[in-house]
Amino acid sequence: MPSRTRGGLLAVLAGGTAFAALYGAHPAADRPPVTAPAPALVPGPALVPGPGRSACADRKPIVIAHRGASALRPEHTLLAYDLAIGTGADYIECDLVSTRDHVLVARHENELSQTTDVALHPEFAARRTTKVVNGRPRTGWFTEDFTLAELRTLRARERCPGQRPGSAAYDGLDRIPTLDEIVQLAQRRGAGLHIETKIPSYFASIGLPLEEPLLATLARYGWDDATDPVFIQSFETGNLKKLHAMTHLRLIQFIADAGAPYDLVAAGDPRTYDDMVTPAGLREIARYADGVGVVTRRIVPRGPHGRSLPSTSLVADAHAAGLLVHVSTVRAQNGRLPAEYRRGDRRDPRYRSLPGDTAGWLGRLCRLGVDGIFADDPGVARAGLDLVRAAHPAAVRPTGADGGATRAAGAAVTRDVRIRVTGAGASGTRADEDPLKRGGSLRRRVDTITA
Repeated sequence: MPSRTRGGLLAVLAGGTAFAALYGAHPAADRPPVTAPAPALVPGPALVPGPGRSACADRKPIVIAHRGASALRPEHTLLAYDLAIGTGADYIECDLVSTRDHVLVARHENELSQTTDVALHPEFAARRTTKVVNGRPRTGWFTEDFTLAELRTLRARERCPGQRPGSAAYDGLDRIPTLDEIVQLAQRRGAGLHIETKIPSYFASIGLPLEEPLLATLARYGWDDATDPVFIQSFETGNLKKLHAMTHLRLIQFIADAGAPYDLVAAGDPRTYDDMVTPAGLREIARYADGVGVVTRRIVPRGPHGRSLPSTSLVADAHAAGLLVHVSTVRAQNGRLPAEYRRGDRRDPRYRSLPGDTAGWLGRLCRLGVDGIFADDPGVARAGLDLVRAAHPAAVRPTGADGGATRAAGAAVTRDVRIRVTGAGASGTRADEDPLKRGGSLRRRVDTITA
């Protein structure tokens, strides 16, 4: 990244520079208001290092932009994704929901009022309704009640304007992007995608399943293989098992800090997320997924005063099961960090929103061996990892741009991604597959990483 920006990020990590000063100009200078649908984009080339590609993309852990650069621009917009790539993200996270005409678009939930100006559109007033989504009532406007053309008339807004006034300054400048647009941006800028299928069992129940259009769209751009820069994640289990039978792309089972996957609850299955992070639960996940996504508190719990407690064995247990570990979400503000990484005067009314020792926190996560880190401000995360690397080179190791497989010290591990065929000559086998039979299934050797 440019030296001016990188220097500013390092100053933030030291606790001194206001975030708004890092990213310069007035919103209008960054991008003009969107007043009409953008022209169709030509599909981009295959992933190659581009001007926005981080120089550290071949290092572990990967930096995943949480809803784009959502600390700095309204979440899940091309503005947020583009800034994320430019400031060092290896992957951009996009949460996908469906429109009424079955087009996949990026929103954190299917209800629109928190992140768009839909409430200001009198033509859509009658569509405000109450629905039960995953067992809970929700009132508002929902993506599945709008066509893509109708959603194009809405403009994106910052979810938390009081906490992120700098991001709120960009309200109204961008719209809800489609998956096609996101893939085109990622390929053009040389980044990967970390895709979450939102409430998949709900969308399947209303005749708008997410899996088929997702895979079809990615395949149109040449992304359909375990070596491609794509992860697909879900908090549910059933759709990941369905995807496991449909694609070679890498899958991530997300595990919340409490509760249970909704599809298991609906089926009367008593298993919870706590059950899934036991060694036995992780081995079960490894039957259909390549990794787990967990909140940081499942790895480093916190005590009653916010100080971190001794770390759990979750990372080691997941690695022993052959799973990657991606953690969410690293944020720079004191209020989001364990108490020992907070900086500044506690009497300052801004204390909780001031930047803390993000590099110290990242260093601890790196030493625990995590493979990917979600961050609202990927530039801060990237600069923090640079500091960690400079101080502790062994904590941030080269592993390959995909986040790699993890291993015990001095060991060589081969991560085999399961392919749903039977026998070396079964239908669907490709010439590049390595016929390693395990339990009657054919696996393809993806990468071998030597310590």
